[in-house]
This record gives sequence, C-alpha cells and structure tokens, in this order.
Amino acid sequence: MAVIRSALDTGGEVYRANRANQLALLDRLDEQLELAKAGGGERYQQRHRERGRMLARERIELLLDPDSPFLELSTLAAWGTEFTVGAAEVTGIGVVSGVECVLLAHDPTVRGGAMNPYSLRKTLRVLEIARTNRLPVINLVESGGADLPSQSDIFVPGGRIFHELTAMSAARIPTVALVFGNSTAGGAYVPGMCDYAVLVDQRAKVFLGGPPLVKMATGEVSDDESLGGADMHSRVSGLADYFAVDEADAIRIGREIMSRLNWRKLGPPPSPHAPAPNYDPDEILGIVSADVKVPFDPREILARTVDGSEFDEYKPRYGTALVTGWARIHGYPVGVLANHRGVLFSEESKKATEFILLANQTDTPLIFLQNTTGYMVGASYEQGGIIKDGAKMINAVANSEVPHLTINMASSFGAGNYGMSGRAYDPRLMFAWPGARLAVMGAAQLAGVLSIVGRASAKATGRPFDEEKDAAQRQFIEAQIEAESDSFYVTARLYDDGIIDPRDTRTVLGMSLSAVHSNTVAGRRGFGVFRM
Repeated sequence: MAVIRSALDTGGEVYRANRANQLALLDRLDEQLELAKAGGGERYQQRHRERGRMLARERIELLLDPDSPFLELSTLAAWGTEFTVGAAEVTGIGVVSGVECVLLAHDPTVRGGAMNPYSLRKTLRVLEIARTNRLPVINLVESGGADLPSQSDIFVPGGRIFHELTAMSAARIPTVALVFGNSTAGGAYVPGMCDYAVLVDQRAKVFLGGPPLVKMATGEVSDDESLGGADMHSRVSGLADYFAVDEADAIRIGREIMSRLNWRKLGPPPSPHAPAPNYDPDEILGIVSADVKVPFDPREILARTVDGSEFDEYKPRYGTALVTGWARIHGYPVGVLANHRGVLFSEESKKATEFILLANQTDTPLIFLQNTTGYMVGASYEQGGIIKDGAKMINAVANSEVPHLTINMASSFGAGNYGMSGRAYDPRLMFAWPGARLAVMGAAQLAGVLSIVGRASAKATGRPFDEEKDAAQRQFIEAQIEAESDSFYVTARLYDDGIIDPRDTRTVLGMSLSAVHSNTVAGRRGFGVFRM
C-alpha cells in the first residue's frame, strides 16, 4: 500500500497561525469540559462526599478495568442552555472485566441527578449506540427522576428509555443496573427492566412513590427502607438480584456480572500489526485552516491518523475535491471519504457512490471526514445532472449497512452534510473538531440569500427597498447563524457525540472501530434505484 508523503511546512507562517488558532479553540473546549466535570459545583460535590458517596466519574473509574481508556460521549450536552453543562449525566464507552460496554451514570450533584430534556436526549442517544453496536449497558443509578418543571418535554419521549432497555434484552444485549441512591417514580423501572439489578444497602431507594406520595394517595405512613430499600427488595419483592453492602461492593458485583457474560464480539478482530503513523498527530493543529473557508488537504490528516501513514487512494485523478481510499486504523480496515476543496460536483458524487458500493461489497467500515460546503449550484451544473448525481451519493450513504464513523473537521453545510453521512444518516458514532461549523449554509451566504429574496419581493410589489433595515437584518442573521453553527451549540443539542481534540482523532476512531466490531460488520447486498 502506498505511503503518504507529507508536504507540510511546519516552520511556515500559515502553520503557526493555524496552530495558534486551534490551541485557542482547545483552551475554550478545556474550560467547558472542566465545567462539565464539576457537575453541580464544589459545594454539592462536597456535600455528596460527606454523605459517604462517590461522584459519578469516580464510580466509573472504579468500575472500568485498570488503565483502560474511556470514550466519554456528549460531554457538553446542554451547553448554552438553562441546564448545567453535561446534562446531569456521564455517558461513554469503556471496558469492564474485559467486556466493551456502554456506561451511563447519573450525576446526583446536579439537582439530585434529575433528568431534564437534554439528559433525556443524552440517555436515548447512548442507548441507541449500545443497541446498534451490540454493546452491553451498565446503568449507574442515582436520580430523583424527571425534572418536574420540564415534565412536558420529558414524559412522553421518556418512555423510550424503557423501550430501549427491553428491546436490548430481547436482542440478547445484557443490561445491568447498579443502584447507588434514588431510583424513583419512572426511574424505578430502570432496575426493573434491566437484566441484572444490584442495590446498595441503606442507600438505594427504588419505589414508584415515596413516603409523601404514598401518604397523599393512600393515607399509609411508610419509610424509605420499607418502601424501596435494598434489604426489602432483596428479601421481599425480589427486585434486587444482588445486595451490596456499600458502593465499592456494588461495583465489585457489577464487574463480576460482566465477567460471567461469556461475551463475544461478532465482528472480525483487527490485524495485530498496526504501526503508528509516520508523522506526529500533534501537527494536525497546524494543518486545519484558521478560516473555515480555506481548504486543506485531508491526506495530511490521514498521514497522521492511519496505520503506517499507508493509504491506497481510489480514483485519485477523478473528482479530486473528494479524497477516497483504503487504509487501516489500529488494525481495522476502513474506507475513507474526505472532502478536499469543499464543494461536491457530479464527479465527486459518482466517485463516492461507487466507493461506498465497493465498501459494502467487501464489508469494510467507512470513515467520513467532513469539510464541505455542499453540492455545486449553477445553470451548467444543474444541466449536467448535479441533482441526480448527488441523489446517487445520498442513496448510497442512506442504504449502506457497513458501520459509518463521521468527523466534522471544519464545515458541514447543506446537503453535503447528508452526502457525507451526517447525523440524519445514522453514523454509528459522530464527532466534531472544536472549530467545526454545521448549518444549512454559511452565515454570510444565508443572510445574503434572504437579502436578495427581500429585494426581489420589494421590486415585484413596487415597494421601496429599505437599505438600512436590510443591512441591520443581514448583520443580525449572520450573527445568529454564526452562533447556531458553532460546534459547542451543535454538540449541546446532541447533533454529534462530542467535540474531540484533533490530535486524538486516531485514538477516538480506533476506540469507535473496536466498539462497532462488537456487532456484525456486513455490507448491503442490494441498493435502491440509482438515477442514471
């Protein structure tokens, strides 16, 4: 396989400017990640510890195999909203007793771990990841249930959590609940619907209605332990499969459960020979353009991401605005589609379509590296068939059954987002770099289009056109779209699975590939109608 020869000038002014820009973006990211880790803040974390309880991330760390990595997901959920950054949950993929699994931990330092609309999105997304990739689930439960002021946004879609848990059990994907505290009202069904339930003595409170609600509803006077304590559920109701004397014991039992699953991955294992790239991944920071309008060569990214910097490029002289080819990442064979000069023409669309078909023929997962402004417009391109050619590409992406992994490197605009396997096209996992943008089009273009439409409308109706008002409106719209296309705004709404440091791209893709290989890796053998 051919080895990519880097042409990067690491001593040049452009490289230094790009690197400085990326480091500033990473500083911004680190600041928000620290807020997410802080949960409800020092005061509530200290109160939690004084009660003899571990924090959510401490529980996860103790549960995971020693020195094993944890791929945290949706860390900045709810960023920029009225809710706490992180959405009162920690979710991710890790290894427990040698089993790759999804972990979901409530953060009780944030409003008692109560679920808000963003917590719900985060929960449903991580359960979807578990189901589609056939990953066992461990719930680390301590939640007061729904955030009641937000109940209108939670109650109806929240039922999907129970649907997912029961569907996974039916699909023989194990689910485990380790209950460290409150698991009340609808939350009580989580241990009730998981395959295994472990309750901590004097801490777990699993009941549909607590003492105040029971008294109001029936007049009965009860206490937490008789209604939902671990001792009662392990001796009387039978809800608890295991009785844990404390949190550490619950985690020990959880690890033992995972060790006895006799779990096997269904996908092929990676090659044992996975040489590191020939170039330093740290140099990626100097490759990514500070201005998203300025393209960069994705081969330079691949040279610092794929095994041995080896890349067998497919159709290198045709449709050159899209780079396609075969490589390996941490020993896993992959096909790569990476935007080069942003715009997708008919040639790029047809090239991508053929490449996706080939990947499905050979059961090869696909990596999409987005940096696109969308499909080309204009009379000559419309006459040349850009619609039907773009439709071929989107058809292939939509019906492809090999795992897709997507990273938005810089920009993902218009239907280019769809053609490059954006969120609506169900990539198994999707991440973004901190400077990435996502929108129907660029802010200036969108504001300009609305201005042109307004000007044409005024002319058609004989009204005078207010230039001053138009200028103010353009400025307002540009600012709005800039804010809404920001990577933090996008990830806050779960339109990707997290913002990552570009230097960690190889590691994140490797862990993601390992996760998707827990399920069968097989391509589609028949596609829909391709418009010729």
